[in-house]
Amino acid sequence: MKWERHEPPCPRQSCLGRELLSVLPLFALPNPVVMLGLAVAIPAAVMATRVPFLLCLGFVIFSFFRIHEAFPVLMPLRIPQLLAIPTLGVLVWHFFGTRRLKPYWSRELSWFAAFFGLVTVGVIFASNKPLALAYWTATYVKIGIMTLAIAWLTTEPGHFARASRALVLAGLAVSYVTLSNKANGIGLVEGTRVTIGRDMQSVLGDPNDLSLVLLFPMAFAVSLATTKGLGKLSNLFGAVAVVAVLMAILATQSRGGLLGIMTVFGIFGLRLVKSKLLLGAVGGVAMLVLFAAAGISGRSSGGAAEDGIDESAMGRIYAWGAATQMAITRPLTGVGLDNFLSNYYFYSSHWDGKNHAVHSTWFGVLGETGFPGLAVFIGMIVVSLRSALKASRILDRTPGVSPNARAMGRALVAGLAACCVAGTFLTQGFTWPFYIQIALTAAIARYANQVMQNATESATAAAPTSENPAVSTR
Repeated sequence: MKWERHEPPCPRQSCLGRELLSVLPLFALPNPVVMLGLAVAIPAAVMATRVPFLLCLGFVIFSFFRIHEAFPVLMPLRIPQLLAIPTLGVLVWHFFGTRRLKPYWSRELSWFAAFFGLVTVGVIFASNKPLALAYWTATYVKIGIMTLAIAWLTTEPGHFARASRALVLAGLAVSYVTLSNKANGIGLVEGTRVTIGRDMQSVLGDPNDLSLVLLFPMAFAVSLATTKGLGKLSNLFGAVAVVAVLMAILATQSRGGLLGIMTVFGIFGLRLVKSKLLLGAVGGVAMLVLFAAAGISGRSSGGAAEDGIDESAMGRIYAWGAATQMAITRPLTGVGLDNFLSNYYFYSSHWDGKNHAVHSTWFGVLGETGFPGLAVFIGMIVVSLRSALKASRILDRTPGVSPNARAMGRALVAGLAACCVAGTFLTQGFTWPFYIQIALTAAIARYANQVMQNATESATAAAPTSENPAVSTR
């Protein structure tokens, strides 16, 4: 019997076509991390519609702390971009659809809206309109939307707890990379000052900006470490974070960051230490120890090797003078959002061949928004600080209040004060820290007012009246 050879049922061309089709997804998704991200996208979307606060908080953390730049392995995921549209979509859905997002208004938000309006009008009259519009659309409008979203979504002690711990955890992550770079000599400026992602021109690539990012969670970490009732695990988590963030800020050798740290410790010291004389003495010694530990005297700029007013200080003085001239020349609108650097040459009394950053929140706002902008900005900060202080006092004095709410109130008082002090030397007028704290202040103030109202109603109901006198028994 003659055996005949049979070809396989699939021709060579057909098998080759199926092989190509099977590997096409690998070309479309070259990074396994992207595939992992897509695998969790659907469950994350479902969770986001049910817990919009977490989605909003995640967007703020990645936008401000630049977690994806601190850990470059996350870069292919494009997490900030992936979070931006879903966050906006979920907010719209809960505002118009489920009606779970219930807007309210407060003095803090009124001042914020006024300042946001002035900045937006200033974009129209900016000296470099494309530059101002680019920053407004890329960053500032997101800050505006998220400020309202955080204020409206943060409504209960559970939200305060998640926000505090998430901010501290993000600070720990950035601190880890900072200390790792310092130990391995990566991204050092002037030979000693540590940065993150300087090769990719990250926001964290400037030691002063890095210290600002690290300073933000410090108040929340100290509050977690010192507030009673949170539990030993939370207290320990806060204490570890305080040490890690403190060491990371010291590695940046930023004088503004150190002043911010002293402000945070001073605010909590006023609450914990009865003797003001003792607190002042300890604070003075601590300041000297911190400056020595940070190695400020060893800096190439602003160190002990420079006689008289150092180069770093003179650079700030020239920049502040330029900001003042910008406001005098354009008093109503300033030079426009993100226009200080491009206008430095035209308004500075000293030119050394390159433009310089303003390195001051107050002078930065003055130069870019004019005198009305600075006045409204200061009013916004003062009103928010007073509201945070009042809310913290109410929560501390009212029995039965959640310790998470108390911790948030204390952190906001110290955090806003630290931003004001450090802001004299750090540029943060149009970045996240102030606005996140203003949003949380609006939320905690509203919660404190509800607590006070409930306590008043309970006391009124329990008090004896002429129609229903209290009956005593022996």
